[in-house]
Amino acid sequence: MPSEIERKYLVTGSDYKRLALGTLYRQGYLCTDKERSVRIRVAGDRGYITIKGDSRGAIRSEFEYPVPAPEAGEMLDSLCLKPLIEKIRYRIPLEGVVWEVDEFLGENEGLVIAEVELDSERQLFDKPRWVGEEITGDARYYNVNLVSHPYTKWKKDRAGGL
Repeated sequence: MPSEIERKYLVTGSDYKRLALGTLYRQGYLCTDKERSVRIRVAGDRGYITIKGDSRGAIRSEFEYPVPAPEAGEMLDSLCLKPLIEKIRYRIPLEGVVWEVDEFLGENEGLVIAEVELDSERQLFDKPRWVGEEITGDARYYNVNLVSHPYTKWKKDRAGGL
């Protein structure tokens, strides 16, 4: 079964912006059950549908398929839960891994998260200086949860609402 192994971190600086160009992402959810989510995404000029299983630590099942971008855009606008997740993603290859930094917009503006996909849970890697606190497994930061609990609505102490 296809799966992803991913670790997530809060971003503490903006140096990552000098290392890559950003791409606008718009994504929404058709299903947000705890055991599974179904996501529609437009990244640049490409569309995708992604089905993900429940996380088990840093691992979860993931199936992703291309969808024509105009059709994905129509699904985002007419079928997906609101608000949509909008972000600029920076893909940064560094020392054998690729970091993806998401700078959120709209209802989640102010949130910046870095994630790194790994080949195994035990894989060693160096964190860039702009990577801060690890948030892997913290459900408040899952994109699927940022729809119903947007970052801009969190309490001032950032305790979140989950």
